[in-house]
Amino acid sequence: DILEGCMSPLVLSPYSGWVLDRMIGQSAQEITPSRSSTPKESTLLANQSSSLEKVTPASRRGSSPLSSAEPSETKGNDDLSLLETDQEVFPAVLPSKVAEVEGCIRMYEEMHRLKGKEGLRQRQEQQEQMVRAVYDLASEQLKRFDELKELKQHQEFQDLQEVMEKSSKEAQGQQEKLKEEHRHRAKVLNLKLREAEQQRQRQEELERLRKEEGQERLRRLYSIQEEVLQLNQQIDPNYRHKDLPRIDLSAYSNRGNQICGLVSGLIRTTSERGFPTQVDVANTERALQEMRGLISSMQQEIAAAVEEKRRKDEEEERQKKKELLKKEQMKAQTPAPAQQSGGKQQKEGLQVKAEESTMQWYQQLQDAAEQCIASFSGISNCKDNNEVKKIKTDLQKAATIPVSQISRIAGSQLREIFDKINNLLSGKSVQSGGRTVSVTQHPQGLDFVYYKLAEKFVNQGEEEVASHRDAAFPIAVVASGIWEIHPRVGDLFLAHLHKKCPYSVPFYPALKEGTSMEEYQRMLGYQVKDSKMEEQDHFLKRMSGMIRLYAAIIQLRWPYGNKQGTHPHGLNYGWRWLAQMLNMEPLADVTATLLFDFLEVCGNALMKQYQVQFWKMMLLIREDYFPRIEAITSSGQMGSLMRFKQFLEECLQQKEIPLPKGTLQSSFWRT
Repeated sequence: DILEGCMSPLVLSPYSGWVLDRMIGQSAQEITPSRSSTPKESTLLANQSSSLEKVTPASRRGSSPLSSAEPSETKGNDDLSLLETDQEVFPAVLPSKVAEVEGCIRMYEEMHRLKGKEGLRQRQEQQEQMVRAVYDLASEQLKRFDELKELKQHQEFQDLQEVMEKSSKEAQGQQEKLKEEHRHRAKVLNLKLREAEQQRQRQEELERLRKEEGQERLRRLYSIQEEVLQLNQQIDPNYRHKDLPRIDLSAYSNRGNQICGLVSGLIRTTSERGFPTQVDVANTERALQEMRGLISSMQQEIAAAVEEKRRKDEEEERQKKKELLKKEQMKAQTPAPAQQSGGKQQKEGLQVKAEESTMQWYQQLQDAAEQCIASFSGISNCKDNNEVKKIKTDLQKAATIPVSQISRIAGSQLREIFDKINNLLSGKSVQSGGRTVSVTQHPQGLDFVYYKLAEKFVNQGEEEVASHRDAAFPIAVVASGIWEIHPRVGDLFLAHLHKKCPYSVPFYPALKEGTSMEEYQRMLGYQVKDSKMEEQDHFLKRMSGMIRLYAAIIQLRWPYGNKQGTHPHGLNYGWRWLAQMLNMEPLADVTATLLFDFLEVCGNALMKQYQVQFWKMMLLIREDYFPRIEAITSSGQMGSLMRFKQFLEECLQQKEIPLPKGTLQSSFWRT
């Protein structure tokens, strides 16, 4: 409002009409006396001055509230009409009065304008102060807002930290709870495992006891069967009592055969079922008692007859018994044929036992093996000394692991394996399993390594060669090279081979009195576990692997060794083995298998070495020995026989023994 009053153009005040009205009224009253007397003019001027002074405050009072005294267009028009009316009433006003009034108005307006400026200045200062105050207030409020915002952020961060700490504590508590639950579960599981282990141990103990009882019963059955068979031999009417024609022992013989069949049937049934029961043992014992009673009755009858006749022909009886014993020996041991490598015609009978010189050689090798075992008893029997046990383990690994790594690999790698074994046997240090090993670590170390190495070579023939026939040649060439440098390994190899495969001697063990059936089966080369003999196919496979390895060794030499020396166990031993096999009675399924494997691996080398003599031997096998094998072979064992027959026919027809599969050619050693 102040600014609008200062800046608007100057106009007459809305009170000017009222001022003029009064002033003109007073002037009209004073004009007449003034015309008559001049002194009243001064009085009029004074009154006008006073009236102006009065008007001025009134105008000042009327104009001070500028906001409420805004002139309207209607009121202004009324004032102007009033002035025109006054001018009509008073057409003539003195110029001095008009000027005075106008001057007063202007003075008033000037004063009002100055007051307006002063008010405006004061209002501006007041406004600036207010603005500054507002700015300061706003700044303070902004600061407080920022502080509040920062405080809220701190509080939120603090709350977040508290939440995170709380969640972390909760997580830790949960984790501790889970750990506690895990520990509890672990304890429960450990208890359950301990209970399960105890239960398993109890079951194993019960099973072990059951097996022991079963094996004991089975051994009892075998002993009963053996006793029954021995007793049954005593009632053979055609063997012991031919000299008593008046005594008929056929009834005793028939009943004895029935009892033997009963016992054999019981044992066969229990073997298929597992282990015999107490009822089976009781039945066999009853059969044994019956057999004993039968023998007792027979002996009583025979004793009565013998006592009656003894007085007459005691000397004659003794002579007959001697003749019977001689005949028995003749049947058990038929004289050997005169067949040698020269190819003489074979006689009707063949040997059932090996030659005396062969058995002496066999026994010498077994004695050497026993002496070797005794020489490292300090290592093998050590149980308390951990250092010796550690040396034993390291030496056994160093001796056996390289042999296990032999296969149809490159010749250079095969040479590395040979050098490693040779260095170990020569007393040098070798690396095995990240450890340095030497036979000098123990005084008995060398004998121990000799024995374990020879045993491992035989095991490789029994297992690896039996499964992969081509593996016979790389194993054989390494064994032959080691044998040539370290002859004792070869002797121990033969001892292990003869013990596991007596047919490599060749040697057919006989059942001696007092030898159990299980032990006799082991002597024949069978594996017996829990009183159960292995299957025939598995047995033939193992025997075949060992014979193939032996046939490969006798024809191979280490190519990097001393070529001027002779083979430590060459083809002459193979020729002797073949001749002795043909001098012995064949065994069903075994003889055909071993002859085929031996000739397939070693036949080509024997053909080149012995030429005409070899072909004579082949003709002898086909014409004389093969019919003997065929005569004892049952229908279920014809596989090996027909394979051997086909091999013989092809070789004799082609006049050539083919090279065996897997032979190491010269190119093998260049890789």
